Amino acid sequence: MRKLLTVCLCLLLIAQSVPTAFAAEVSAEQENEGEGENGGEKSVEQGNADGGENGGEKGSDEGEKGPDISAPSAILMEASTGQVIYEKNPDEERPPASVTKIMTLLLIFDALEAGQISLDETVATSEYAASMGGSQVFLESGETQTVDTLIKCIAVASANDACVAMAEHIAGSEEEFVKRMNKRAAGLSMTHTHFVNCNGLDAEGHLTTARDIGRMSAELLRLYPQIRDYAMIWMENITHTTPKGSSEFGLTNTNKLVRHYEYTTGLKTGSTSQAGFCISATAEKNEVEMIAVIMAAETSKDRTRDAIALLNYGFGKCSVYQEKNIEATPKIRVRGGVKENALTAQEKTFTYVDTKGSNLADIERKIQMKPSIKAPVKKGQEAGEAVYYLEGEKIGSCKIRIAETVPHMKYIDAVEKAVDNFLP
Repeated sequence: MRKLLTVCLCLLLIAQSVPTAFAAEVSAEQENEGEGENGGEKSVEQGNADGGENGGEKGSDEGEKGPDISAPSAILMEASTGQVIYEKNPDEERPPASVTKIMTLLLIFDALEAGQISLDETVATSEYAASMGGSQVFLESGETQTVDTLIKCIAVASANDACVAMAEHIAGSEEEFVKRMNKRAAGLSMTHTHFVNCNGLDAEGHLTTARDIGRMSAELLRLYPQIRDYAMIWMENITHTTPKGSSEFGLTNTNKLVRHYEYTTGLKTGSTSQAGFCISATAEKNEVEMIAVIMAAETSKDRTRDAIALLNYGFGKCSVYQEKNIEATPKIRVRGGVKENALTAQEKTFTYVDTKGSNLADIERKIQMKPSIKAPVKKGQEAGEAVYYLEGEKIGSCKIRIAETVPHMKYIDAVEKAVDNFLP
């Protein structure tokens, strides 16, 4: 009986070309037809607050000078958002020395994450890798060490030979590995960076900036928090096993903040005749983690003093609001879909860095949804945004997206829907 009634109704509708009340809803005469798939307000991203390509010193507030930093180039960022708290000539291109190894470590951990390598597998040292000068752990040609040990050699002792051994192991050659470093840098919008080698030895054209170092440091911390465990080792022994026999070699951390600044979490130092003394210093206090980058300091003591001054300045000014639980978002009406409404969800939790001493408990969240969306609807389409306010001022937003796929309603679907509504 149901099927017969459906067929009869289809024939009647086709013959008369008169849509039912439900079919009219799914016809081409739709309201808000011009809103498109990306309508609504544009999202405000909290992270990567660059501050432009400007030079000179700049504090977090307009006209504020900030701490007295002797190095010619520096930047201070909040780690989770990338928000800049202080900068001084942050986009001047300079040799980074062994701070380069942050990118080398990032690619090593990328390879671990991808399953390309494992921590316990062994790496053979080539003659070329063993020939590296500067800071090294004196690997011999043919010597093998585990990936885990070589990461310690890089992160703790800043070993140039260990860097090249790992580069060759992952990419086949240092040259190919460096290509990957530059590609990874481009993906992080490190627009003033060009790597020539994987260890930071002085080389023509091997340049980066304080801002770009901050960006790759934030990426390493965000993706691979275990780097902190390596970077915080103060002293540890490794074992050289060669045809000559076995011998112990002591690693000592080049980052003196590990011992002398209680909030330190890492990350990497560097120094050469051309680069001067550089550091990407990371530290955490009261659940706020900072990245302080110093480039071209005159002495090791200047580098340490400047880094601590930046970190203390940041901790004194900043508090971070981190949304713990995302409240549910409303459904959105679907025009012409097999379902009248679609589920939605907020894309991510909201994070905000305050430098004004505001009461972050006063942050308000308001939902702004599109009035409707036209089928077919794909999971992940933008449906609106959650907007956050503090003291009446908008401080950021997170996108709200469709959480399910809703196909377009076909003519027969509309007829069956009409039949369902007609039958008791």
